[in-house]
Amino acid sequence: MPEKQPIIFCELSEEMRNVITDYVNALRYIAPSIGNHGMPEEDFWDSGLLQSAIERLRGSQSASTDKKRSFIADILSFMKTRGAITDWQFSGSGERHDYEVRMPDDRLCVIEAKGCLDGNNTNIFERPSNADEFIIWSLCQNPGSDPRHNAWSGIHTRLSAEIIHRKQRVDGLIIWDMLCGKGRACPKLVADASRVTRISDRDVPPPCIYLFPRTIPDPRNNPRPQCWRLEDVKFLSALSQAFKGESSDVVDVHIETRMNAASIERRTIYVREGTEFSSSRWTKIKRAR
Repeated sequence: MPEKQPIIFCELSEEMRNVITDYVNALRYIAPSIGNHGMPEEDFWDSGLLQSAIERLRGSQSASTDKKRSFIADILSFMKTRGAITDWQFSGSGERHDYEVRMPDDRLCVIEAKGCLDGNNTNIFERPSNADEFIIWSLCQNPGSDPRHNAWSGIHTRLSAEIIHRKQRVDGLIIWDMLCGKGRACPKLVADASRVTRISDRDVPPPCIYLFPRTIPDPRNNPRPQCWRLEDVKFLSALSQAFKGESSDVVDVHIETRMNAASIERRTIYVREGTEFSSSRWTKIKRAR
């Protein structure tokens, strides 16, 4: 039996893991001597000052959306300039979602921007009633985060459960951010450097695109619905074409459901270029009653 492919090809390299570990050790060694707290080393460690500082830094990093907005704005502006989309606007300050994109055929694509997919924020989304297409876009600012863990956790553990439990259809997922090809090596560009696209002041690789079921999976009436085709989700199709996408960059995410006694269970199956290459185990939706 062939070895399973990863659901996303990029990964946290051993080199980056070692760099982070070395930096953590160096920071731990020098931490008591940083600043003007005036505490002896033993008192410093007992005080919890370092932990408090780290939590504050984590909070400010999580709250910062400037880099994410800049990246998405560059992508959408590039697409508009080339006629791939008609117009776009940021709507995050007044709506649950973040972006509205108008396509040349007048379809409306609504985009919800997320961070790393392994966080609880991935579970929070609402498909607007006027959306012809609803897309989730993951932008992870943490170079030490594992893309493969994030993709698996976000798609199977979180999104599939929410889609079934809350009956909220998600048409597709984009995993693509400002670290792709820069702070995080992109296997697509390693294999073929000509697939890079220059936008604004940065070079970007093709996006990773995931197509979800056309309808809501239901164990009794719709146990394994068909996935969208790329050409049917107009924004994702335009995005792929604008940024030198290939068929191998697109994964069909099939969500299969069944009843097990009184519980709903789901299984996530990943298909690339017509071939199933990975799947989850059957997993109970714990929120189901």
